[in-house]
Amino acid sequence: MDSIAFLAEERIKAALQRGEFDTLRGMGRPLVFEDDTMIPPELRMAYKILKNSGHAPPEIEEHKEILSLKGMLCECPDETRRMAESQRLNYLIMMANQRRNRPVHMELDQVYEEKAMRRFRK
Repeated sequence: MDSIAFLAEERIKAALQRGEFDTLRGMGRPLVFEDDTMIPPELRMAYKILKNSGHAPPEIEEHKEILSLKGMLCECPDETRRMAESQRLNYLIMMANQRRNRPVHMELDQVYEEKAMRRFRK
């Protein structure tokens, strides 16, 4: 163990003996770890900041909008409105494909989508 790690360990032990950790918020409750293994390492901090501020990454917001439009199209009884929303959906999918450099239908997998949607649900 190097000197810095040894010094840190000694200070932690001393603080434990003095009871400085006894009144921490969340004491006695299990820690909740976020599963960010599917997020590229270079984007993890940015995604965490977005989540903490109550926002979602742009691709998640885009995906939510595409899914809501698909759902609305299935239930829309008005033919003209369905045609207009269908054009809007096609435009959104085209823009998503262009930004991602891959088709929307070729997402990583269903598990990733579910985790991402659950993580940024409001």
